[in-house]
Amino acid sequence: MGIFTRRAENTAVATPAVDPALAALTGDYVIDAGHSSIGFTVRHAMVTNVRGSFADHEGTLHLDGTDPARSTASIDVKIASVDTGVGDRDAHLRGGDFFDAETFPLMTFRSTAAAQLSGDTYRITGELTIKDVTRPLSIDLEFNGSATDPYGNERVGFEGAAEILRSDWGLTWNAALETGGVVVSDKVKLTFDISAIKQG
Repeated sequence: MGIFTRRAENTAVATPAVDPALAALTGDYVIDAGHSSIGFTVRHAMVTNVRGSFADHEGTLHLDGTDPARSTASIDVKIASVDTGVGDRDAHLRGGDFFDAETFPLMTFRSTAAAQLSGDTYRITGELTIKDVTRPLSIDLEFNGSATDPYGNERVGFEGAAEILRSDWGLTWNAALETGGVVVSDKVKLTFDISAIKQG
């Protein structure tokens, strides 16, 4: 199939062709937390990276294969589920110096716009709320494909990443190093590996 449909004689603008395979994916999906991950990477002591993830999260997607701009996403992450592999560090992250999970138990993302950048690459833009601060965030995603699993579930997969400055969300705790610099970088890389199951 061509990239563009045949141009009508009395029109001057080509209309993008609709890929039937993508159109068939249109519908509502629930994120399968057991086969998805939401993670982060942050520089520690200026010399190495610490990686972590949030094990407890849920979310929904609406995919529109004929008009990707109409697709939406909603994700809720339970802060208490943060896991970096070190118990003391995780407790510090859950505490008042960082996320204050007892007062602000959820981190949320609500999309406001979506766009196809090229091929299987998309950008979803929305509002990320951490603690009591809501700011815009854009996530670049790669569509990994679709499949029917052994249980008959129709699945789609995406992976993507975004970078934020944690101070923009009020996460400002730090400590100075004797050699210069700080213990925790302001820049944080967020990563998303999403498997979602079609509903209905």
